[in-house]
Amino acid sequence: MTYEAESGNFTVALVGDLMVNRRLAGFREPEFTGLVEILQAADVTLANLETQINDFELPWAQKPDSISWQVGSPEILDDLKEMGIRGVTVSNNHSYDYNEAGLLTTMRHLKSRGIAYAGGGANLDDARAPALVDLPRGRVALFGATTTFNELSVAGLARPDFPGRPGINGLHHEKVHFVPRHVFDALVEAKVALKYKEFEEVHHGFHPHRVEHYDEATEVRFLGQKFRLADGYGTHTSCSQADLDGILKWIRGASKQADWVFYSTHCHESGDEGQLHEIHRPSAPEFLVEFAHWTIDQGCDGFTGHGPHILRGIEIYKGRPIFYSLGNFIFNNDTVQRQPDPAYRRQGLTHDHTPGDWGAKRSGDDTYGFPVDPAFFRSAVAVCRYAAGKLAEIRIYPLDLGYGRPMSQRGRPMLADQALAVEILVGLQEVSAPFGTTIEIEGRVGVIRVNA
Repeated sequence: MTYEAESGNFTVALVGDLMVNRRLAGFREPEFTGLVEILQAADVTLANLETQINDFELPWAQKPDSISWQVGSPEILDDLKEMGIRGVTVSNNHSYDYNEAGLLTTMRHLKSRGIAYAGGGANLDDARAPALVDLPRGRVALFGATTTFNELSVAGLARPDFPGRPGINGLHHEKVHFVPRHVFDALVEAKVALKYKEFEEVHHGFHPHRVEHYDEATEVRFLGQKFRLADGYGTHTSCSQADLDGILKWIRGASKQADWVFYSTHCHESGDEGQLHEIHRPSAPEFLVEFAHWTIDQGCDGFTGHGPHILRGIEIYKGRPIFYSLGNFIFNNDTVQRQPDPAYRRQGLTHDHTPGDWGAKRSGDDTYGFPVDPAFFRSAVAVCRYAAGKLAEIRIYPLDLGYGRPMSQRGRPMLADQALAVEILVGLQEVSAPFGTTIEIEGRVGVIRVNA
């Protein structure tokens, strides 16, 4: 007798952000039903839930510089499950839109619907722990983290004598600027003249009782930034070692308990190339590349990124897939049924306005912002096929989320037509080429074949 999972044959469908607040059942277009069939045919489909789930019964969070509060009704989860989505991550910059109670309520609704979730929990270890999905072809462990977050949303560690704090798995990262001698000396002079102290910048992570020690001859900390003496200019970003250490033990344990391990990370930050707006750049930041490689080194079978709302490159690292961003899968960010008062005031609106006015005003009646850039409405589903335990092939199905259509229609994914599919795949070829990845275009599908 053999178990089916022993074959090592497995398929996982990976998608990006679910900014969903509308029902998905009942749509009949062949391009939509065909997409659903692709998701349902995989052994499991995994996604990032960038939406809180409640019925507006909870107090909203007062967030600095927030534009919107994302929320959908619990019934939406039934539609996602029917589409084949069995596991989601809940760690992202919208995880605390409705405070701690909102995150806990979202997780409770997911559990009641039988959708596994990762990246959030009653304490930090709970948030770092995997979601486990038992399937005929093996047990799947899904991890979730985010590099883009409000510090108040990060879960706190529990002690033997004190409970932890509910929240998300926040992956901190550090940025160091390298500058030549004359700039370094000028920064030191300015810091002394202004009587600047690190702990005065609490919101940059410094605290009077938690000031790190460093060599003042080669490093100066000023205005919440770190500058190091070098021969020229440069910037280096890296992940927090403390966070890596805390995450590692959970990956190590999951590798013993599960047949398949996947890590998913929400990241708005970008690399140095691309457009001017930070979250729109096609290049992944240095620390995200480092973290993706690190998760594979620790035993993960694949890594999925999301957050910038656009597609980024694909890398095959040590025979395993890394998707630096799969963009949006559902993008209903401007049709939330209700928004709190600050959202209206930020747009110059009053109590005489309603959600439709808010949704239209934030984009100037579709004259700027997300609606005018097709990149936010072009995405993909990646179906990874493993044979005998090793990645054999990735099939990429381009998606059309309704660019140019009115607010009432856009945001729902459908399989792209031939012309748009080729355009999306050519773009993926370009951003994946620096990683040495070859994507063949076969009709409306991109194919990555992995050599043994």
